[in-house]
Amino acid sequence: MTESPLLQSRPQPGCAVLTLHRPQALNALSAALRAELVAALQALDRDDTVRAVVLTGAGKAFCAGLDLRELGTEGVPTLGGTNDPVRALTAFSKPLIAAVNGAAVTGGFELALACDVLLASTTARFADTHARIGVIPGWGLSQKLSRLIGLPRAKEMAFSGNFINADTAERWGIANRVLSPDELLPAALALAADMASAEPGMLRAYKRLIDEGFGLPLGEAMALEAQRSKEWAAAQTPEALERRRAAVQERGRGQVG
Repeated sequence: MTESPLLQSRPQPGCAVLTLHRPQALNALSAALRAELVAALQALDRDDTVRAVVLTGAGKAFCAGLDLRELGTEGVPTLGGTNDPVRALTAFSKPLIAAVNGAAVTGGFELALACDVLLASTTARFADTHARIGVIPGWGLSQKLSRLIGLPRAKEMAFSGNFINADTAERWGIANRVLSPDELLPAALALAADMASAEPGMLRAYKRLIDEGFGLPLGEAMALEAQRSKEWAAAQTPEALERRRAAVQERGRGQVG
């Protein structure tokens, strides 16, 4: 029996972990893995018991990008179709945390950047090798990376194909923080638990507002926020707000930083 290229687990209430599981191929995105990842994300989005998801890789890599062996025999796949994992990640309505445990290269880099938060192991490395492979990005790297780290740094990565390490990724704003390999998944799960403890409807609405507003000029984004804020406030009751206020105060007393 062939082992699945994607593993799913539920290590704690409200959280799911998706593990890219082709370690012998550095978790390269074969057609089968892309299809399974899209299906898993769609199922988890419909599952109300799941409020946050962690995406990571098995073995020594996070993801080496598209499977170059398949590209050599089948050509470049049509991006944006039904088995587009980056589109599925972008459409996912709940918080997504990338726990990057090793190399995240080209399509694998795009996969990590499609998540909401990126935590990196000290062994993580990032590279854009599109120019060296001879494939124009189709999952957003040419546009997202420059907006994230600035045009000169994005061009340096794109034109050279050179790797940057985890510390550089954190300094440039790609990674939220860098952790030891042993600390990576526990930290991702702890953050997922924090996110999962928030109001589920609020998480979806806030994520949607941030993502949609980020793609607009600031003035339009501010108007969008004002509109959504007014709509949300109209649907709240004083009792619900008081309950949440008390819960926030209690939680704050237990946090030290």
